[in-house]
Amino acid sequence: MSVIQVQAPGLLTTVQDLGREGFGPLGVSPSGAADPVSLRLGNRLVANAESAAALEMTLLGGTFSFPDGAIVALTGSDFGATLDGAPADPWMSIEVRPGQTLRLGPARSGARCYLCVRGGIAVKPFLGSASTHILSGLGGFEGRALRKGDVLQIGSATGSFRRRTIASQARDRLAPRQTLRVTPGPQSTCFSESSLRSFYSGTYRVGEQSNRMGLRLEGAPVTQSSGGEMITEGVSLGAVQVTHGGLPIILFVEQQTTGGYPKIANVVSADIHCVGQLRPRDEIRFEQVTLEAARSLLAEQEKLLASDELILE
Repeated sequence: MSVIQVQAPGLLTTVQDLGREGFGPLGVSPSGAADPVSLRLGNRLVANAESAAALEMTLLGGTFSFPDGAIVALTGSDFGATLDGAPADPWMSIEVRPGQTLRLGPARSGARCYLCVRGGIAVKPFLGSASTHILSGLGGFEGRALRKGDVLQIGSATGSFRRRTIASQARDRLAPRQTLRVTPGPQSTCFSESSLRSFYSGTYRVGEQSNRMGLRLEGAPVTQSSGGEMITEGVSLGAVQVTHGGLPIILFVEQQTTGGYPKIANVVSADIHCVGQLRPRDEIRFEQVTLEAARSLLAEQEKLLASDELILE
């Protein structure tokens, strides 16, 4: 079985797939790729199932050697990758010859880059998923971020190398947005009309303490009209909850599964991948849409991802 040798891990590099859905009642959040669209596209480029496990790098990429060679693709943010010193372009399949080294640097845009390899990263599944859940130390490679000297197994795969790229028009349509579309949250009526206007007209900055559990936002506080306590209840991916101090937090892939803060809005499913590419000090806004519009946006995105015109050979 072929392997990947980790020469340098980068800032935070983990094994991720599309996550483990359905375990929220047990207190286990889904984890998975912060930018699932980029993961799915990368796996398509190397002829994997869309859910195959890959490496997710955050803000600073790693250095990886391939003693047996591999077929790989880099998607998501541009980390200035090179293969034995020559530029390695993102959004296309790349043939890595035995002994070559892939090196990635700091993010030039966005927050996360995905290294997909034909055959996927072979790790023992936890609750049906290869995704690393950092906070609990479960899944992925030993339940943790990669370290120098780690050796990752590549799953078995067959077939010759074929150059594949993602159509530029599709990349443009799927490019991350910094105006996040949201539907009203279950406690949106707890906020006054003036607070709601402030929330939707204001600009928020992603805080330095943001991570895969949630993105803390900085900006004008949002105040509740009731000011009372609420009973802790289940929370969903992309929920925008407002703390006692009035600042919003976008709950993300390693979120707690219950919470007692009011939720003013929820990021639509079609924009979750945009949240995954936000980095500290990025500025964002919120745009309210209806539930019907949210469903239409997701259906349109899924139609594009399933299109035969997505991949160019």
